[in-house]
Amino acid sequence: MRSIFSAIHWLAWRNPRRRAQNLLRFAEVEADGGRDIVRAAELTPDPVLRRLFLKHALDEQRHADLFRARGLALIRTLPREAAAGVRADWLTPGERGLDDLRVESEGDEALLAFLHLSEKQAARDFANYVAVLGGDPPTQAVFEKVLHDETFHMTYTRRELDRVAPEQAAGRLWMARLRRFWKAYLRLAAGLAGLFGAIILTLQYYLLLPAFALLARRAARKEPEGWSAVAPTRNGPLERQY
Repeated sequence: MRSIFSAIHWLAWRNPRRRAQNLLRFAEVEADGGRDIVRAAELTPDPVLRRLFLKHALDEQRHADLFRARGLALIRTLPREAAAGVRADWLTPGERGLDDLRVESEGDEALLAFLHLSEKQAARDFANYVAVLGGDPPTQAVFEKVLHDETFHMTYTRRELDRVAPEQAAGRLWMARLRRFWKAYLRLAAGLAGLFGAIILTLQYYLLLPAFALLARRAARKEPEGWSAVAPTRNGPLERQY
């Protein structure tokens, strides 16, 4: 199974254009996550969490700068046609967590549980990216730097969750897993719905429209050429408008 995921990651990163697009997308996600964590630092009454959240937010902004700089550097190496096709505003978050949680309406426990799972998944993914990016040392070095911080984020969020909610930590993690699973299901369902819709419309275009066109052509052959005489019942005096 691990080799399968490694092959998938290799395919996802082997193309320089796709690599640049992924890096720019990661930059947007990290910057957005950093803003949310700053908001969490403003709301928490815990001074220890406030200090850790602010450090976490600074790390996220630094990650965004690293990803953006490397993504733009890759774009400059692409042919003009390929570079023009890179969408820098394509937001499909790779580090899930805060996009599933309203910071203002959740307590520190829920936020720490979501952050821990998100950072844990990000650390796992970034380690895989480091393993498959041997052909691109500069990009590999970026992920190695980010991976070091993600490991710290994963560790401190679990430690602080155990501190602020020692009896509820396990339950909070399970609730966060269920919410992430539900969000992932909704994203998958929406993607499959779009795919099936495109397939059905394509089949209708290539199968049904030609049949209707054939029937219309056959009906047109039965029609006499030229003008058709109007029925006598319609040639009476115009005594009313309708």
